[in-house]
Amino acid sequence: MRIISNIQQMQALAITLKREGKRIAFVPTMGFLHQGHASLLREGRRQGDILVLSIFVNPIQFGINEDLDRYPRDMERDCRIAAECGVDVVFTPDAVGMYPPGFQTGVTVRDISLPLCGASRPGHFDGVATVVTKLFNIVQPDVALFGRKDYQQLAVIRRMVTDLSMPMEIVGMPIVREADGLAMSSRNAYLSEEQRQSALCLHRSIVIARKLFSDGERSADAIKKAVLETIGQESLIMVEYIELRDGNSLEEQEIVDNATLLALAVKTGQTRLIDNTVLGEEL
Repeated sequence: MRIISNIQQMQALAITLKREGKRIAFVPTMGFLHQGHASLLREGRRQGDILVLSIFVNPIQFGINEDLDRYPRDMERDCRIAAECGVDVVFTPDAVGMYPPGFQTGVTVRDISLPLCGASRPGHFDGVATVVTKLFNIVQPDVALFGRKDYQQLAVIRRMVTDLSMPMEIVGMPIVREADGLAMSSRNAYLSEEQRQSALCLHRSIVIARKLFSDGERSADAIKKAVLETIGQESLIMVEYIELRDGNSLEEQEIVDNATLLALAVKTGQTRLIDNTVLGEEL
């Protein structure tokens, strides 16, 4: 497994591999890997001749007073997980290389970036779209894999790739959960034991919403009310949003269907957690 920090070296390697006819699979991350990331890497290993993992905590997707400085990092552990998953190249650029002095170019994916997390984190998805575009230009992937826990991020990237005619496939991978149902996230490391137990209400509310839908409930308001009642039982949880939206366009829905996305965002202490499900999809 090679570790490359230099952007020009990574790009030159990628171009050489493409000329040799190699299919490059790519998993971009901010590091502090867990089994959710590992599931992406294992699928990437299956889909590509060459598997590239990037680790870069992207400063321009963090807002003021967000957790850029304290975002968890453990490069040694990340490289161990990468090796176990068959990664060929770990790309670890730094912020100065990615955003050199005078940097002033950005990518904006308009409407789909505005609701949900975009409403409370203005500029976040501009930062995501910009860094992912740069990483795609550097790594030259044929297929890139993203987790569906960050559902809106995946939707933004798919829209961007389609709109800008980027020659690659985007694969969304299922949410990986802990045994108790908590969606795996690097930010789970922030949680106290009490906060972690309270955070399980996210999964409980998803189970309740899916049960209501399977029993025939189609009112978005009724499902939202049941979810809010479940989460509201936890005093340590503050709701940011509970939304039912079209799974493709992210437009609001009053009547839900098989493709409706239930998206949740909450805070416990200083930690922001998100979760989601598409009501009609099998788990």
